Amino acid sequence: MRFDTPHTASATMTAESPRPATAPAPEAPVIACRDLTATIAEYEARGLRLDMIAPADAPRTALMSGPDGRVHLESSQPAPCRPDWSPDALVVIRADTATDAPGRAGMHYRDLIPSRMDGRFIVSRISIPEGGPVPDYVHYHRVGFQIIYCLHGWVRVLYQDQGPALTMVAGDCVLQPPGIRHRVLEASPGLTVLEVASPAEHETWRDHTLELPTAVILPARTFEGQRFVHSIAATSPWQPGPWPGFEVQETGIGAASAGHGEVRRLRSRPPEARTDRLRQQRVFSLLMSISGRLTVHGPTLGEHRLDPGDACLIPTGAEFSLSAASPSEWLWVEAD
Repeated sequence: MRFDTPHTASATMTAESPRPATAPAPEAPVIACRDLTATIAEYEARGLRLDMIAPADAPRTALMSGPDGRVHLESSQPAPCRPDWSPDALVVIRADTATDAPGRAGMHYRDLIPSRMDGRFIVSRISIPEGGPVPDYVHYHRVGFQIIYCLHGWVRVLYQDQGPALTMVAGDCVLQPPGIRHRVLEASPGLTVLEVASPAEHETWRDHTLELPTAVILPARTFEGQRFVHSIAATSPWQPGPWPGFEVQETGIGAASAGHGEVRRLRSRPPEARTDRLRQQRVFSLLMSISGRLTVHGPTLGEHRLDPGDACLIPTGAEFSLSAASPSEWLWVEAD
């Protein structure tokens, strides 16, 4: 579903991101290990450095290099068995389902879509329960589309060519274009963010040479055709929505991502707000209730109530409408 408003290009100066590092040569020995994290630490103690890890949640493979060559580490633990995914079914994601798994840099990952849409998209709830400094490093992701939305708490992050560290608080969202170098510095206790990325499993590469923050600031720089965006909820205006009783807060991610995806915040005002009949036209469409109660109706989908923290995936081509009987706020992420 689209109801785009015009966006104006913010600058003409652009630059493409550096070409990603190439993978280690095929002759790099493959070493099986039961505990990938412990094995990485062991090889780092021997003087090797981490170059790549994948996936970020429950990593299973890593590439390391040192003066004497390279190694390719593979976890001997079996990959998780994922349920079948039906492109015609609405998927409801309850806030209290699934469990956290340890991931990269001490972060905890909760996979909200176990099927991962046959590998097309991942939706992760990422948390740092203890808060404080984060043992992260300058890195980038090989992705086609990736956004981070702050649900609870705050986090300080450095981004390539974007100046000093920025702080994301609840309601803020960033578009991380492919290849942009970044580093998580510090988080509040209980920090929780939502990540949407495509493809579901992608590589995280460490950059051993670039230091952040960079001396030059290029806010309009493009990375593989996309531009970094930090949408600040507190300063983004609410505009009348296309239906009575609704307001919309745009993030600018649609234009900055060259149309790969869109992120909007919606809120309803009493009395009851209800949309017209809509048709889902994109490959990926996620609705999450941030506050209040949202109901999704559809002639073939049935009726589904979403309480705070709940979310749903609306299948492509499905007809549906949204309603709320009390004040509520939602996050809407769409992508192809």
